[in-house]
Amino acid sequence: MPEGISNHSHRRRNFRSEDHLSVDNHFPGGQTLGMRLSVLCLLATALACPPCRAQVPVFKATPVQCAIRFNVESSTPVTGNFEKWNATLTFASRDPTSATLDVEIQAASVHSASNSDEKLKGKEFLDAAQDPVISFKSNKVIQTGKTTYDLVGTFTMHGVSKPATLSLVIADQGGGSGYVQGIVPFEIRDYGMAGNRRGDGRGEVDINLKVEQVSGPALIQKKFRQ
Repeated sequence: MPEGISNHSHRRRNFRSEDHLSVDNHFPGGQTLGMRLSVLCLLATALACPPCRAQVPVFKATPVQCAIRFNVESSTPVTGNFEKWNATLTFASRDPTSATLDVEIQAASVHSASNSDEKLKGKEFLDAAQDPVISFKSNKVIQTGKTTYDLVGTFTMHGVSKPATLSLVIADQGGGSGYVQGIVPFEIRDYGMAGNRRGDGRGEVDINLKVEQVSGPALIQKKFRQ
């Protein structure tokens, strides 16, 4: 070795020339370091690829075999059909009692055979310009039979919200279809409608929907116990 160059300097030069760091499992602490690196890699992979949410059943209603009607018994009985609406039945799990029903009806889409459209849309009844959406949203499901359920929720019309209940029937075989039915009766004065000059009269919103499963796994219906 040339004079003036120590063994320590030679070892430092050789170490700097290395372009990677190796872990010696035979060296005390080497196995621990290797395990730590493995754990860090696993954590990084888990953070980069979070687990996907489990799929849940989703049902949707279409205009075919569906109808939403508005009936009023005032000085002159008036009946109309809503032509524009959207209804979705979703589930938090495969249990039917985890259902949530959302129905949104465009008030201005009401159509009657007696040429009373403008009267129904106007301030005397629906006041569609001021309150364009009629809605129902469930917040609780109660099983009432083998394939039947009550959808308890809130009905909103003319800017007024009140409790209401619709019925859900799920097909016994397969469970990929069902029916949502119900009549929401109301007093005209309770919803701030003028109606006739006396301000009295009654009405109802009649909801009949056929729902079909569009995605997710099949429902699992439980045995009904009274």
